[in-house]
Amino acid sequence: MSEKTNPFLQSLEQKIAQSGAAAVGLAALDLQGDEEFLLRPDLSFHPASTFKLCVMLEAYHRAKQGRFSLEDPLRVKNEFHSIVDGSSFSLDPQDDSETDLYDHLGGRLPMRDLIRRMITRSSNLATNLLIARLTPQAVTAFVHQLGANDLLVRRGVEDNLAYAQGLNNAATARSLMQVLVRLARRQVVSPAASDEMISILRQQYFNEGIPAGLPAEVAVAHKTGWNEKLYHDAAIVFPPGREPYALVVMTRGLSEEKEAPALVASISRLVFDHLTA
Repeated sequence: MSEKTNPFLQSLEQKIAQSGAAAVGLAALDLQGDEEFLLRPDLSFHPASTFKLCVMLEAYHRAKQGRFSLEDPLRVKNEFHSIVDGSSFSLDPQDDSETDLYDHLGGRLPMRDLIRRMITRSSNLATNLLIARLTPQAVTAFVHQLGANDLLVRRGVEDNLAYAQGLNNAATARSLMQVLVRLARRQVVSPAASDEMISILRQQYFNEGIPAGLPAEVAVAHKTGWNEKLYHDAAIVFPPGREPYALVVMTRGLSEEKEAPALVASISRLVFDHLTA
């Protein structure tokens, strides 16, 4: 059924139009029956912190290859190098959603701990430490192996020289959904590794988007991302008594503090009600 004749997609479009958002990309796939919903799924967005999901995937992939252990310690430092010219820059703790890691500067923490901070509290410092170890190119190559060819990781966080030149990460709703579907099917790295990554995503601290629209008993494994006038949420939703579904909503043009999360929460409820009716 085409988007124009699908009543459910029309109801989603109406909700989006009423919100006043400049752009919304949506992709959902139900693992119970493979029903799929797509609205501008290939529209490219700056992914904000949703790209941190991809960094976690490559860390587990590299560990499975035996290149290192996730228990290996990394030195905690706040000095990184621009992809433009190699010049050094540091992160501002006031712009980071997780500040405890800055108390560990000069010390060492296991990669597993950094991954948890990067996902559950969206730590920018942990992200850049992991990116420096893994490289953006390797992260991109692995998600492409998973079939998400529209995901592009060029750099870590706050590389302002790269940002000024438009050298940014990129994602589409479909590409993030493709990764999440593979994860939900326990097909990323290994079933055990997939289970571990889902467990970390279920510990997400920022739950004002997709989870906020759902009944309290519904578990959600997800990663949010936001920036000025950008807000995204990429999730695996686990309704009780049935297979999960993947849902990604990416928005541009609404306040990332209230308006955009409220829209994502309302879309989340519409999708849940439709799939569990």
